[in-house]
Amino acid sequence: MVRNGGVESPSPRPRIHQTHPHDTPLFQSTVSERKLRRFNISIFIFRLAAFGSSISSAVFMLTTNTASSSDTPRWYHFGAFRFVVAANAIVALYSFFEMGASVWEISRGATVFSEFTQVWFDFGHDQVFAYLLLSAGSAATELARQLRAIATCTANNTFCVQSDIAVALGFAGFLFLLISSLLSGFRVVCFTINGSRFVL
Repeated sequence: MVRNGGVESPSPRPRIHQTHPHDTPLFQSTVSERKLRRFNISIFIFRLAAFGSSISSAVFMLTTNTASSSDTPRWYHFGAFRFVVAANAIVALYSFFEMGASVWEISRGATVFSEFTQVWFDFGHDQVFAYLLLSAGSAATELARQLRAIATCTANNTFCVQSDIAVALGFAGFLFLLISSLLSGFRVVCFTINGSRFVL
């Protein structure tokens, strides 16, 4: 207000009255947005790597020794190898979904779910599926060692080589998913501190 001869008149530049701290819109700097975009691109790259490793592992295991001989061992004859196929197929599907969510966030600047749900969904599922891959790889590694001990691989070397490659790719998927888990965990920390997924 401007006083003019004892009469109050509206100010040409009225003040913004803030009645509550949450009334002020949250300003996010362009620098922070660029940092978040680069961070999300990094997550996308590791999710793409996890998807590629997991789907390759499942395919290698599914195609182990396609010979028609009835005495040839098959992947479904062994519980640990079935576990590898199932775990890697699940992680491949999950990683494919997360890749889509990352592309959505990079292109639109917003999460698919609410921000709170998204950061905890990503972190929680990354943890669960990373441990799933680690368990499958560990069980298959022990089985592969036992098969070599009983000379199964001498008669069917191709089967053992492909199964070894499948297990190795599964461990690679675990490594990429572990890195994704660390990055999504960092976003949880940022959300806890700042109330936003924007990086510090």
